[in-house]
Amino acid sequence: MNLFNNTQVLERAVEVVNYQKSSSKLSTVVGQTLAISLLEGAIHSQHSTSRIAPAYLFIGSDGVGKSLTARCFIAEAFGIHKITNHPDVLWVEPTYLFQGELLKESELIDNGVQRKVKPQIRIEQVREITQFLCHSPLMAPKSVVIIEEAHQMNQAAANALLKTLEESKIATIILLSSQPQKLLPTIISRCQQVPFHKLNSTNMAIVLEKLGRQDILNNPTVMALAAGSPGQAITHHNQLQLIPQSILDALLTPPTTALQAIQISKQIEATLDFQQQLWLLDYLQNRWWSCLSSTDWLSKLELAKTAMLKSVLPRLVWDVTLLPVS
Repeated sequence: MNLFNNTQVLERAVEVVNYQKSSSKLSTVVGQTLAISLLEGAIHSQHSTSRIAPAYLFIGSDGVGKSLTARCFIAEAFGIHKITNHPDVLWVEPTYLFQGELLKESELIDNGVQRKVKPQIRIEQVREITQFLCHSPLMAPKSVVIIEEAHQMNQAAANALLKTLEESKIATIILLSSQPQKLLPTIISRCQQVPFHKLNSTNMAIVLEKLGRQDILNNPTVMALAAGSPGQAITHHNQLQLIPQSILDALLTPPTTALQAIQISKQIEATLDFQQQLWLLDYLQNRWWSCLSSTDWLSKLELAKTAMLKSVLPRLVWDVTLLPVS
């Protein structure tokens, strides 16, 4: 199982664990004071659900608590404490089209399939949302739709969702996005924006300790990669465990000879899949940044990522990249 391909799934699992430990209270979400204040204000300033906005846009980096906060908000605002299989909740996430079926990232991995492209929110999924909202809620005061990584909607889906946002009267739609600049401006204008921020070191420690992952705090490279995101910290730490120690030891510093570079390149190509190799390039950028005075290697690693994403043969990329800088 490639945990790097499954980043969003892992982050969701992390947030679910945190959610279960938080007793569904918004006040227990760590490090998101402004977001929680806005949402609690909407809940507690009204005697019915009429003051809850019809659409919200949760904006912030992956793994900082957007999904967790959405779950807590739904619990406090609508009394829905168990989202899974609830008749009035629809949770939508990006999918891949595989053999005529729409598969979530976790389902694609279960089928042993790897993709180099990102999944999408598709027109078929927005039609499902529209159909879901045609029915009155059965148990909750409102129907609720959550759309993860909403910025990954294709154009047709975005246009269809815009119409749904305009017509929705008996529901609340929550969009989660780490890249809101990719959303249609007209979609953003119809949502109440709720900002989420990266966590400081103190709050990172609180969350990771709460999740029993305090060991991650001892790895400065992983913490640098995480950049204030507990979910990303766990993702990067788990990915690091999948890289053979022999490769990590060989790359503590850049290769000093052409022979050494070729040997390491061969091992990387033989043992790591495409996504793991991309992750290793990010890891090396952060690690070598802290121990090298020259930025030449960092530029080479960035060019290597660009080349691999343009489908240049990975072995060739590593051979060229790891050759010592003259």
